[in-house]
Amino acid sequence: MQTATLTAHEVEKLFAMVESHFLDFKAKAIAPGKLTRSIAAFANSDGGELFVGIQEPSAGGPKTWDGFDDQESANGLLQVINAVLPLGQGCRVTWLEAEGRPGGVVQIEVHKNRDIIRTTNNEVYIRRGAQNLPISQPEALERLRLNKGLSSFETMTVDAKDEAVTNSEETISFILEIVPHQEPDRWLRKQQLIIDDKPTVAGVVLFADEPQALLPKRCGIKVYRYRTAADEGTREALDGVPRTVEGCAYRQVYEAVAMTKTIIEGIRRMTPQGLDSVEYPEETLHEIITNAVLHRDYSIPDDIHIRIYDNRVEVESPGSLPGHITPHNILDERFARNGNIVRVINKFPNPPNKDVGEGLNTAFRAMKLLYLKEPEIVQRESSVLVVIRHEQLASPEERIMTFLESHDSISNGEAREICVIREDWRIRSIFARMVAAGMIEKVPGSMTSNTAYRKIG
Repeated sequence: MQTATLTAHEVEKLFAMVESHFLDFKAKAIAPGKLTRSIAAFANSDGGELFVGIQEPSAGGPKTWDGFDDQESANGLLQVINAVLPLGQGCRVTWLEAEGRPGGVVQIEVHKNRDIIRTTNNEVYIRRGAQNLPISQPEALERLRLNKGLSSFETMTVDAKDEAVTNSEETISFILEIVPHQEPDRWLRKQQLIIDDKPTVAGVVLFADEPQALLPKRCGIKVYRYRTAADEGTREALDGVPRTVEGCAYRQVYEAVAMTKTIIEGIRRMTPQGLDSVEYPEETLHEIITNAVLHRDYSIPDDIHIRIYDNRVEVESPGSLPGHITPHNILDERFARNGNIVRVINKFPNPPNKDVGEGLNTAFRAMKLLYLKEPEIVQRESSVLVVIRHEQLASPEERIMTFLESHDSISNGEAREICVIREDWRIRSIFARMVAAGMIEKVPGSMTSNTAYRKIG
């Protein structure tokens, strides 16, 4: 075990923490089987931290330090952990001591695991909120396997004739490009895109002329334009009818990117240089939309949703992050839920996934080159949301001063626009700090809603 010593302040901060989806506290007297429920639940979900040796009264009240006498007395605990999740392979254990506290607490950091982890009683648990929930029904276990990428819906067959993919226009045009030339039926069977004379989900997604007719609500893309910067879009803010992108995966990617780019080019907003068109790097849009199409969970009956706001683009893809992938390691780790789709689409002319496994890294780099904030990846319960914000890396103060380089004054409304801040009280606070710092001053005669500020000197 690694060791660490906590200060009195750190202990108080630890005691103030509340059990959650990522955090659990256990007394040192916990039964081994019950302890492994939490370990398995974290490993089967999104990972988390477990502190053993901190007593949390059931009737409420403050937590207490109830540490093990020494590291040797915690050996039984380590053996239990190692039986479920080998130390160093999915979890890390640290011995925590504290000033003025007897003994030590064992901190167990559990990482999301690519396999299904079971307790010492061979039970399966997942973490939901601050609870460890048992998974025993076959349907729930299969859903967990799909979420982890241990099985893939793309290999399932579709109740349709193989002609849906062997004789489609998409297949015929594709076959003419591959080397050496082969018959469609033979090539598709060799690629495991036809099994038992039926097309697989991957085969339909890649080569059917109308996949949405064979897999309704499982492979479409909806594009929305909301004329607002609010946290959520409303019917009132929706600009027109949502657009639908259909067709095979290859064509969906390019059409969705083009449609999104066209809509964005119509957005104009205030910048330090005046009213200007909003700009997002096309590489970022392309890579994130490609990622959504290739790695979504096709077993979930829902579309991919692209929402275009005044200050951001959101791409929501059905399904949780697969295997051991989390929002924190997604740029460094690789795991393909739909291996066949990813592999075969790379054989198309000008494939959307040219650099397999590097798409999101390319998207992040492209944002940096325009001095925009990196995309944000959010794991929801049954979907992955990527938020691409049109926010400069510069601070609000820097943006205001840049605006005043080419304008005589700036109002609260103009500052909200260029700083992408909705609340006027926040802008008033920024103005107050800048006045106190001697950067700006109030324009004489301006007041109430017409108050304006100008640069000093």
